[in-house]
Order: sequence, then C-alpha cells, then structure tokens
Amino acid sequence: MIGLGKLFLHPLLYISIAYCLFIGYLRVKRERHDFNTKVYRASMELRSSLLHGLIWGLILSCLTLVSGMTIPLAAMYIMAVVTILAVLTMNKRIVSPVYTVGLTFFILFFLYDSEFKLPILQTALNQLDRSIYPTLVILIGLLLIAEGFLIVSNGSKKVSPQLQLSKRGQPIGAYVSQKLWLIPMFVMIPGGQLPAPIDWYPVFSIGDIAISPIVLPFLIGFKQKLHGTLPEQAIRAYGKKVGALGLMITALAIVGYWYPTIAIITAILAILGREFLHHSQRAMDQKLPFYFSKSKLGVQILGVIPHSPADKMGLVKGEVISKINGVIVREEEELYRALQINRAHCKLEVIDNNEQIRFVQRALFDGEHYELGILFVDDQLKESGGQAG
Repeated sequence: MIGLGKLFLHPLLYISIAYCLFIGYLRVKRERHDFNTKVYRASMELRSSLLHGLIWGLILSCLTLVSGMTIPLAAMYIMAVVTILAVLTMNKRIVSPVYTVGLTFFILFFLYDSEFKLPILQTALNQLDRSIYPTLVILIGLLLIAEGFLIVSNGSKKVSPQLQLSKRGQPIGAYVSQKLWLIPMFVMIPGGQLPAPIDWYPVFSIGDIAISPIVLPFLIGFKQKLHGTLPEQAIRAYGKKVGALGLMITALAIVGYWYPTIAIITAILAILGREFLHHSQRAMDQKLPFYFSKSKLGVQILGVIPHSPADKMGLVKGEVISKINGVIVREEEELYRALQINRAHCKLEVIDNNEQIRFVQRALFDGEHYELGILFVDDQLKESGGQAG
C-alpha cells in the first residue's frame, strides 16, 4: 500500500497525464484544420493510456514479483530522467521501453567501474553489481511483449484520419495512431526489510537477498502513420511483430543471466530490432498505392464521426458511397445535393471493403449531424485543407 501511495509522488505519473492531454489537444487542432470538426475528444489518449496500462501493469507485476527480479535504485533514477527527456522530444515512438530502458542499460554499463562521478547518484552507483545487466534486459523484453499486445489490442482503435497532398499534388487520406500507455509495475529493489522466503528466491537477484517492493510507472509510446492500407490490419500485424521481438529478447536475456556478454548483445539487438521493425513497416507502406483517395466508383469514406447518423448506420472507413436516395454521386457537391432530396430519410448504396454492394437506410432526426458525419477526401483539400461531410 505504501508503494502504491508513492506512485502518486512519482513525476512520471503527472508528466504522462499532461503529455496525453497535450497530444490530444494537438490532434483535435489538426482534425479541425482538416475537416472543420473534431473526430474524437481531446481526452481520448488519456482514457486509453490508463485503463490498458493498468491491466498490463498487473500482469507484469505478477511476473516480476514471482521471479523476484530486482532493479537497483541507480537504474530507477536514470530511467526516470531518460524517460522524461524522451517525452520532451515530443517523439512518441522514442517513448518506448526498448529505448528508455535500453539507454539506461548502456549508461549504467558506462558508469560501472568508471572514474566518472555523479555526486547525486554516486552512493547508488557504488551499490551496482554486474548482474544488473541481465535483469534490465529481461525488463526490456517483458515491456516489449506488453507493447506488442497493447498495439494489437488498442493501437488500431480510434485512430485519427488526416488529409495530405501526394507528391503529385493530389489529395489523399491517411491515418495516424498515436498512443501513450502508462504501466504501473511492482519491482524489487536490493536491500530493505524482506528476506528471501525460499532458498531459490529471488531468481534474478542483485547481490543482497534482502529486498523491498516498489511501484514504478513505465511509459510506452507508439506512433504509426499509414496511407496504403486499412489501419486495423497493418497496426495489428505490426504489434504481433513487436510482441515476437519481445519474446525473443526475453529468452535471450534469461540466458544472459548466466552469461553477461549475451545480455549486452541482447540489449543491442533489442534496439536494432525495434528500429528495423519501424523502418521496414514505413518503407512497406510507402510502396503501397494510396488507399484513401478519390474513387471513380463514388465518394470514399475516410472516416466516420462517432455517434453521428453515419456511425449509427454502420458505415466504416474505406467504403465507397455510390448512390444516395437513388442518385449517383461522384463528387462532394453531388453528395450534398442528393442528401437534400429527402431530409427526413436517406438510403445509401455502399461498396464495402470486400467490394460487395450493400444498402443502408435510416431516418434523419432534428439535432443530428446535418451531413451524416462522413469524412472524405475531396479536391477542395488543395485550397481549404479538407471538408467534413
């Protein structure tokens, strides 16, 4: 209970809350610029950060408490500073444990037995042991596994649409997923009042067998931009690759507990592997043709405003509206005119993402979005930056 209480004294807790609200504000500002309306509330990032992070914090806490994996105070202090600096860069991808914990690992590697002195942390640094190497790399692997699962389960939810111009000056649509998950996690620190209850516990120890539990907040940042495919498919596939990398790193790090050199190599592989996944996914998406662009079949749906008539009719991103109220539509103005035929009821012919035709219809009521709540790509992007349908 004391450890949980001290969590509220950790600056990373409040920095992560402020950071989520700030990126939410920037997202809403961009959405209003592109579509003259916001798609999701500014608090959307914060809500997803806390709920999903708590679940994985509980899972990882159980693993670390069962194994008794200990992290020295010096690593905790440096990790907090590195994470805060990563947040200040405003690059959400850098706020990933493979970078923050990985950089902490190499800082401690440099400071161990070094003549370089840090007055504030010197007492904590003097307590370091070489067995710090595998425990930090195991932590990297576990957090990478959590990152992969979070990307799969939450990374593709409520992604934000964006308008941009192609190299040829044609308007296209893209999707941006940006998440920040806060994982409160129990870890053990060397020393304290708790003796080892069993001979083999703790499994991954650092020097002293007396330990103390403490709750630390870990931040996992994620950002992915896509324009060549539906975001759900690409983001989930990417998350599975990150999770697989985490499993491999964890396995190698456990072996590195008995062979410290392997732990050092594994830390390098973790950073290089994460970078490879990012750049390979980006290069793959850039090679694909634009998925969201003007369609000859009708008006393609780039996005749907939540709780709007379009959302209640089950329209989804990527589908193409070919007819409204029996009128063929190919442009924005044609869509507006077709809507005016019957303001109390609308019937749509839609080509779904499997290229199958389906029909949807619904009565329209006073107070609802007067243009269904559909976001689409249109030529007016060249002048105005986009329209909300």
